[in-house]
Amino acid sequence: MKIRLVNEGVFNPIDDLQTVLTPPLAGFYWIDADVDDLAELQPLFSLHDLAVEDCLSEEEQRPKIEIYENHYFIVVNSIRFDDEEIFLRALNVFLGRHFIITVTKQKINELRTLKPILWEQEVSGPDRFLYLLIDLVVDNYFVVGDRIEAKIEKLEEDILMHTKKSHLNEIIGLRSEILWLKKVLGPQKDVINTLNKKDLRLIDDQLQKYFSDIYENAVKISETFDTYRDLMSNLREAYQSSIANRANEIMRVFTAMTVIFMPLTIITGIYGMNFDNIPEIHWKYGYFMILGIMLVLGLGMVVIFKKKDWI
Repeated sequence: MKIRLVNEGVFNPIDDLQTVLTPPLAGFYWIDADVDDLAELQPLFSLHDLAVEDCLSEEEQRPKIEIYENHYFIVVNSIRFDDEEIFLRALNVFLGRHFIITVTKQKINELRTLKPILWEQEVSGPDRFLYLLIDLVVDNYFVVGDRIEAKIEKLEEDILMHTKKSHLNEIIGLRSEILWLKKVLGPQKDVINTLNKKDLRLIDDQLQKYFSDIYENAVKISETFDTYRDLMSNLREAYQSSIANRANEIMRVFTAMTVIFMPLTIITGIYGMNFDNIPEIHWKYGYFMILGIMLVLGLGMVVIFKKKDWI
């Protein structure tokens, strides 16, 4: 657990947790904790039992906002994409009048990248900290969206150039994750919309209007993932069409080979019969003549098929 006094973006470490109970003369306290620290933090800040229970739960938490007497409990999902799988990590936030507590089970990149922004904008209030944090979380969805789009484009190019069976698994896996993300984005939009429209006494009225910009971005992200879902459906159709075309190409080659070898098979069948009265058998040049005829027939049919673009 790390405790910092934040005033005008400047961080001052605090060693004694009891100090945080008293509002500072300027700035606010930021407590960056993990779930194990809640046992110590809950009685000191009167954190609601249900909120603490949600933080400790092993089940995936939906984004939400809960309004309690002396603090708000907010859950948003941070996103990460490692080119193989999309991960969502719950970011739990307790917002008070003079403090903000962030509780995570894994490392959240947004908390690390937020620090220089706090210093740059000389932040001195926990509500503005919350705004900048959620803004970073939402912006990161755009970054992941761009990477997903790039992967879709590469997958489409690979399918058109050389279709593989593994492409179908990639399409199904990526489409499932996009649908899953789309499902998660709905409640996350609702949380941001609540921060934008509801009268919240712990958030400054002027600052509250800025949440409308984040909400618009959340709507754009949701629409973008709708587009990705449609693209994945189109990609699956392209895969199936490519497989069908490839099968047709193979069948066309096999058919051409069958047609080419058919007259040759007839010739060899005739001269494979056990009759004595076959004049060419006793002619010393008969063997070479028959091979020549077969060669001319085979090459001639190959040339004709190529001119007609059958093979």
